[in-house]
Amino acid sequence: MRIFHFFLFATICLITAYAQPVPPVYHAGVFQQEVSRAYTKADGLLSNNVLSIAISNSGKVYAGTDKGLSTFDGASWKTIDGVDGPVTLIVITNDAVIALTGATWMRIEPKIEPAGWNAVDGVNDAALANTPWFAMNNGINRIVSEAIQQAPVSPGAPYPGEAYCIKAGPFGAIAAGTENGLYLSSNGAAFKPVYPNDESGRSWAPREVKALTFDEQSRMWFGSPQGVGMFDGKSWTLFEGKDGLPINRFTCAAAGGGAVWFGGPVGAIRYDGDGFAYRQGPRWLPGDDVRGVTVNEKGEAWFATAKGVGFIGFQDMTLAQKAAFYEDEADKFIKRTEFGYLSEVNLEKPGDKSHIIYSDSDNDGLWTSMYGAGECFAYAATKDPKAKERATKAFEALRYLSIAPANGEIEQQPGFVARTVLPTTEPDPNLRHGHTLEGQREDRDNGDTLWKVYTPRWVKTRDGKYWYKTDTSSDELDGHYFFYAQYYELAAETDAEKDAVREVVRNLTDHLMRNDYCLIDHDGTPTRWAVYSPDALNHDPNWWSERGLKSLSILSYLTVAEHITGDAKYSDAIRELREKDAFDTNAMIAKVQFGIGSGNQSDDEMAVMNYYDLIRYTKDETLRSEMAYSFYQYWIMDQPEMNPFFNYAFAACSYGIQYSNPWGSYWLQPWEGWLDDSMATLHGFPLDRANWPLHNSDRLDIVLLPRQAQAEPYEEPRRSRGVRVNGKVLPIQERHFNHWNTDPYALNYGGDGRTLASGAVYLLPYYMGLYHGFIQE
Repeated sequence: MRIFHFFLFATICLITAYAQPVPPVYHAGVFQQEVSRAYTKADGLLSNNVLSIAISNSGKVYAGTDKGLSTFDGASWKTIDGVDGPVTLIVITNDAVIALTGATWMRIEPKIEPAGWNAVDGVNDAALANTPWFAMNNGINRIVSEAIQQAPVSPGAPYPGEAYCIKAGPFGAIAAGTENGLYLSSNGAAFKPVYPNDESGRSWAPREVKALTFDEQSRMWFGSPQGVGMFDGKSWTLFEGKDGLPINRFTCAAAGGGAVWFGGPVGAIRYDGDGFAYRQGPRWLPGDDVRGVTVNEKGEAWFATAKGVGFIGFQDMTLAQKAAFYEDEADKFIKRTEFGYLSEVNLEKPGDKSHIIYSDSDNDGLWTSMYGAGECFAYAATKDPKAKERATKAFEALRYLSIAPANGEIEQQPGFVARTVLPTTEPDPNLRHGHTLEGQREDRDNGDTLWKVYTPRWVKTRDGKYWYKTDTSSDELDGHYFFYAQYYELAAETDAEKDAVREVVRNLTDHLMRNDYCLIDHDGTPTRWAVYSPDALNHDPNWWSERGLKSLSILSYLTVAEHITGDAKYSDAIRELREKDAFDTNAMIAKVQFGIGSGNQSDDEMAVMNYYDLIRYTKDETLRSEMAYSFYQYWIMDQPEMNPFFNYAFAACSYGIQYSNPWGSYWLQPWEGWLDDSMATLHGFPLDRANWPLHNSDRLDIVLLPRQAQAEPYEEPRRSRGVRVNGKVLPIQERHFNHWNTDPYALNYGGDGRTLASGAVYLLPYYMGLYHGFIQE
């Protein structure tokens, strides 16, 4: 009987080990969307040079400036009359608001009058616990019998030196951060230096303690160059860069709403119990020099900076509401021409959407395809007629990129697809320097020796309405096929709609097939990048690095064409490319990479779209299994990027698929945690899509990528690239990109707030996840 039970147990374990994995599901609801706002003189502040900030017990926000005191009424800032000069400190007591202007203490609430505190110089901070306590240039002080006296320090303890901050804690505790350490007094006893130590064996003698606060759980927090420490009454928890602490230069701290904020000369950080978040740059703060911070019971933080008052808070939102916000933004500000091409736009003033400057991009077709595909998934998941309308509009925009060349002033082979179009009411784009013969020769001679030199790059349509751009690249085709597959499968419902898709796909695919799998321009030669010729990929050294990705692409194109048209000639072409030219073997290694972070995100984006179509729509189970394994190899290189589009696409293509090799059969699926990473990115996407600058290369919690992951040997090394100490890229709130082709390992992001990106980078993965059931509203 024991033997039987043993074999039964072993059989159950074996079955469990090899049972088909079940994909996880995220049950979405209301979440807290982080938002920010900057306030300046334009909003009523007396001055942008804000020195202090506080929230009274009545909920009013006070900002002390170099010109006086302002208060916020919920809509604008008002001046507090009778408080002149620089207001360097605001103290909140149980029944009053007291401000320090110069060396004079003024009571602000309930009415303006002298506070009755002694006029003193050199005060950095103050707290009230039975009597006023002061952190001063000469140390820790208090008022005794209406006189300022230095507080006693325990015998033998080092002199505190200059005191920067002082806080009243629970049970009669007074804590002070000073030049020479952290000091604590209980129930009026002499101050003693505190030497934090944690369970890992770390022991600190902190210096320059300039940030100090008590949270709602009566825990004491301090910030110093050594790091951040938290004492819960029994033990210490210490944070350094290796623990996820981004910065260690502090000026202030405050707690509320379950969060603890620290400010400093390079921005602010928030600890919410799970980890630290870094908020820096104009996306989050009017200025990085944070002099003070105050937090209300909701966890909303207000910051005193050298360039105004900053606010960071949260608003209730659902993922669907967030999608609707981005869709509305695209409709109002982003879409270009009557067709609604989607890319990014320029702003006349930083962050100001009142004046939009439209321009074309080389990849209008690709970005419109990815936006349109998201709306196809939206319609399939929600049956929202607006999603169908947007998807159909995207189809017409993309179809016109085939129609325009067929009706151009210069003869073009049928099936050619343009990059984009530009109304002829705009200046002649052929006169742009990079599009003149001279400019093209410079591009060829100074970089890409295969760069084509021909004219015109822009061809006018015969009706005179548009110029269309030629030299269409492979990433454009990847986007077109990706969109057409989703539109045909998920959004096109009538015979007429499906026939329109068939026509476009057939014309484009037949063009490629009759030209040895190349896209031929009006000069009779292939475009620079749309080369998929077996001879070129397998035998031309100039194309070996493209071999895997382009083999994957053409197999995917043909699969989509066969799926949409039902024409067996496309399956025959796939068979020939596999048997004669080993395109399936080429695609098993879609991209040669040198390790995590060594890839090209444009290629990654292209590969993911092609994997998705090929794996989902092929009728060949062997090819499906092989490409799913190839996708797995590709995905694990991108796993640290927390990219929801890549994650959802791979999950949709891998769950339920086994790959077999001489060592057995294996289920393919993303690693544990992929859904959490995806949702963290979707939740974290800022609503503000302006290209504000961000600087992260000086952070303590960053591990730089090794030289092997930096770049190709012919490229300049890409410095300032790395991951957090947890091995993942920076959170989306601390990066900026217009599209998924941006390097997620970059630490610094230039920008001036004058470019507005669309929310398509959110819409596509969100709706894809919703359609595939990984997200359930």
